[in-house]
Formats: sequence, C-alpha cells, structure tokens
Amino acid sequence: MPITIKEITTLETYSVRHAVLRVGRPLEECAMDGDDLSTTFHLGAFDGDLHVGVATFLKSEAVDLPINFPAETTYYQLRGMGVVADHQGKGIGADIVTQGIHRLKELNIDILWFNARIKAVPFYERLGFTSYGEPFEVKNIGTHYKMYAAL
Repeated sequence: MPITIKEITTLETYSVRHAVLRVGRPLEECAMDGDDLSTTFHLGAFDGDLHVGVATFLKSEAVDLPINFPAETTYYQLRGMGVVADHQGKGIGADIVTQGIHRLKELNIDILWFNARIKAVPFYERLGFTSYGEPFEVKNIGTHYKMYAAL
C-alpha cells in the first residue's frame, strides 16, 4: 500500500513523536511551543490507517545563521520530525520534508532551519541542508546541530 502524507492536528502528532522522539518520557513532553499557532502546520505519513511519520513546520524569526540574509527574509523551523522504526529507510521522512518544503515555497518562505539530532545530520544533508556551528546538547534528548536550507 502506498504511503500517504496529509495535514494532521497537533494531538495527532503525539503518537509518532512519543514513539520516536520521546521514548520513555511522559506523553506531555510531546507538546512543543508553537504547535497550535495558526501559522504552524503538521504533516503525517500513513501506511494505510497506520500513522508512521510526522513533521511540524513552525513560522519563526531570524536565527543565528552563518550567512546574513536581508531583513525581509522569511523563516520557518522544522520540529518534531520522525518516522517509526519499522518504516525508517523507506524514503518516508524525505517525502514528509519534501512535501513540507513544497508548501513553504507556496507560502514564499525563504529559509527552513532546525536543530537536528546528530544521528540525523546525514539524512538532512542528503536533502540539501547544511549544518553549522558547534554541536550542542538538548536536555533529556541528546546532541544536536543547527541546520538550514534556502528554499
């Protein structure tokens, strides 16, 4: 059965966020700042009725990028991206991010940035993102790098 990707609600993100990004943590920790803003959108990947992937796209302000962009540059942040273990390596994550980027381009967004777990950096590099800065720790989650791409 083909994978379908569609917009989902904040609460619908929790099943995958919890299974992939917050393993062993309380379900409440799946909530992220900005989840319910009108400018935020969430994409879910489904294998039939089974929810297997998720990503959140959050409008943001300028960030400490390694390049100075013009003042009118627009930004979004990718958050809470993950695919359940038995569906990883099948291109689902790439499809979710690609569909999110397509929507951001329709909104005339210039830059997509995010904090990537160290093990996910090669995945994002294959999608054209660039890492920058020094690695840093996110409490209870692990080592991350900042990454971005001009859209």
